[in-house]
Amino acid sequence: MSRLQTRYDALRTADKKAVVPYIVAGDPSVGATVPLMHRLVAAGADVLELGVPFSDPMSEGPVIQLGHERALENGVSLRGVLAMVSAFREEDTETPVVVMGYANPVERMGHEAFADACASAGVDGVITVDLPPEEVDGLNEHLIRVGIDNIFLISPTTPDERISTIVSRASGFIYYVAVKGVTGAGNLDVADVRHHLGLIRAASSLPVAVGFGIKDAASASNVAAIADGVVVGSALIDTIAQGIANGDTEAAAIDKAVALLTDIRAGVNKVASAP
Repeated sequence: MSRLQTRYDALRTADKKAVVPYIVAGDPSVGATVPLMHRLVAAGADVLELGVPFSDPMSEGPVIQLGHERALENGVSLRGVLAMVSAFREEDTETPVVVMGYANPVERMGHEAFADACASAGVDGVITVDLPPEEVDGLNEHLIRVGIDNIFLISPTTPDERISTIVSRASGFIYYVAVKGVTGAGNLDVADVRHHLGLIRAASSLPVAVGFGIKDAASASNVAAIADGVVVGSALIDTIAQGIANGDTEAAAIDKAVALLTDIRAGVNKVASAP
């Protein structure tokens, strides 16, 4: 059983919802990434999503795009990201870690080598944003071989008939994109999210985590009431970036992001414990 399945099963048994923070590996610095991962877990993260820096992160809004740019300027590569996961695993062998990136670096490394490197590092799941389900079988073969989950995005514009194609190749959990457009864009329409979660759950028993638009405890609570987990990325990355831009030390800016995740965890817990 994968760490992701174990974690989601435990949350379901405890009547709790997952909190899943996303950060870009190497942003704000290489040295800060692994300590930040540990601090996010201490603040209540159930699963960690670690972004692999890429030169053209097309699904990301300006906040995360800038995070990718900063990480690339810091010299972070796919292998560097996996080294960070290995370092994290020296102290934490339980928290699931998902790497989220784009197909080009994976294709350059090769499916077999990529899967083996992820398994060696301690990665539990992979999200390849721009790899459609019709083209994933080659990668899936090797991910399945090493016991790594392949996680897919479903958006408000995904045709109903395509959902079954996506979930048939997915494992771990489904990542539902709550708003149209890129990360950080738009406002949450909870009724629309509820409708689409119903379609996904009719096609799959996998947990569904919702992201894109989770900015604070209130938005997290609204989504946690209907989803299995909430993903927060842009708000954390922006909190750190704005703190540094306003003169905070890196450590002080990170403190603010950790405080935000603590608030989000508290908001999610209120919903999960409600009758």
